Amino acid sequence: MYLQRFRISQSCGDGVDTVQRFSRTAGVASLGLTLVAVSGCATSAHSTTTDLARVPLHVVAAENFWGSIATQLGGAKVDVESVITNPDTDPHDYDPSAADARDIANANVVIENGIGYDPWVSKLIAADRPADFHLVTVGKVVGVADGGNPHRWYNPSDVHTVIAAITAAYDAADPADAAYFAARQENYETTDLSQYTSLINQIKAEYAGTPVGASESIFAMIAPALGLNLMTPPTFLRAISEGTDPTSADKTTIDNQIKTHAIKVYVYNSQNATPDVQAQVDEAKAAGIPVTTITETMTPASATFQDWQVAQLTALQAALKAAKGAGS
Repeated sequence: MYLQRFRISQSCGDGVDTVQRFSRTAGVASLGLTLVAVSGCATSAHSTTTDLARVPLHVVAAENFWGSIATQLGGAKVDVESVITNPDTDPHDYDPSAADARDIANANVVIENGIGYDPWVSKLIAADRPADFHLVTVGKVVGVADGGNPHRWYNPSDVHTVIAAITAAYDAADPADAAYFAARQENYETTDLSQYTSLINQIKAEYAGTPVGASESIFAMIAPALGLNLMTPPTFLRAISEGTDPTSADKTTIDNQIKTHAIKVYVYNSQNATPDVQAQVDEAKAAGIPVTTITETMTPASATFQDWQVAQLTALQAALKAAKGAGS
C-alpha cells in the first residue's frame, strides 16, 4: 500500500512555498520537506490537505468470519487480509508470524474479536501507530469483557452491531467514500443477509421452546435468537469450548437428557469433537435424536459468512423438523 498526501502552504512574506510530503509505505511514516522559491505571491497564508492518490484501505481481520463481512462491506474501497483462515486453527492458541505482524503494521483498519479470544492481536499493534489507524474490537463494540462468551459472530444482534462498527471505521479512515460505505452496509444487511435473517425467524416461529442439547458455548450465542431452550449445563459448554475437563455431574446430566429424550436435537462443534462429545453424539444417534453440526470457524474457508451460517441453519432446521416428525 502506498498513500501520499501533500500539504501546501504559501508564505508571501518570505517568498517560499512549503510543501510537506507525508508518505506511508510498508506502514512506516516518513516526512520530507521541499522548499521551492516562488515570486509574485499576493495571497494570505493558508493550508489545505488533498489526497493525490486514492488507494483501497488496507484492512486486517484476525478471523476470516469478520474478514468476510469486512470484505463485503468495503467492496472496491478495501483490501482485506484475514489472519486465521484454516478451519483447523484454534484462534485462542494461534502463534502469529512475522508476515502477520507486517500486515497489521501496514493496516488502516484492524478487526479483532477480543474477549480473550485473540490476545495476540494487541501484541502486534505498535504503541506509536499512525494517525490513520482504526481498531475495531468486537468485545468493546458489543460490551462484553474478557471472561464472557467470545463467540459473538453467532449472536445475530451482535453481528449487526459489528457491521455498523466496521462501517464507522471505514468512514473514519476514508471520509470521502462514506456514501459508498453506507450503501454497501444497507445492501449487505437487507439483501446479502436476507436468507440468514429469514431462517432465524422461520426457526423461531416454528420451533420456539424446543429443548436442545449442544457440545459447547458457540451454540449458546444463537440459541436464544432461535427461541430454542438450550438444556446443556453452561459449565459443560464452557469446559469444552475452553479445552478443560467437564465435571462428571455435567456428563451424567447430559446422558440422562439423551436417554429420557429431554432434548430433541443435539448440536455439536465438528471441529472440536472431544471423546466426551463424541460419546454424546453416539448416544444421541442411538437414541434416535437428530444430530447436527456447527463449526467455530468458517467451513469451507472460501465461503462467505452468510453462506456458512445459512448452511448450518438449514441443517438445524432439518434436524428440528425430523425431531418434530418423529415425535421424539
